[in-house]
Amino acid sequence: MAGDITTEDYWRSVMNQSLCKFFILRALYEQPLHGYGVTKAVDEQTDGFCVPTEGTVYPILREFKECGCAEATEETHNGRQRKVYRLTEKGRRAFERGVEVWQDALEHVERASETVAT
Repeated sequence: MAGDITTEDYWRSVMNQSLCKFFILRALYEQPLHGYGVTKAVDEQTDGFCVPTEGTVYPILREFKECGCAEATEETHNGRQRKVYRLTEKGRRAFERGVEVWQDALEHVERASETVAT
């Protein structure tokens, strides 16, 4: 059964799902990161609005890797091995296209929102 679409939590969840890939690309656009670093960067970028879970981040990173948008290398940090992801040129272009599409979408959302008295 679908959630109650009249609640703020429902709409925040919808937005979180839609924006995770965008903000993960944004985090990697800035610098190479490991999975936890991606989660932390997205949380900081969005002031906690979009906080991807481990179950969200790693499948998205795997998808980016499989499509050629990211590459991963094994690095040792404090004696621990971890994968560090960095965007490829294709990944950088993907983020730039995403920015264009989201900017376009936001114009439409803003226009639609103007009809609602708050």
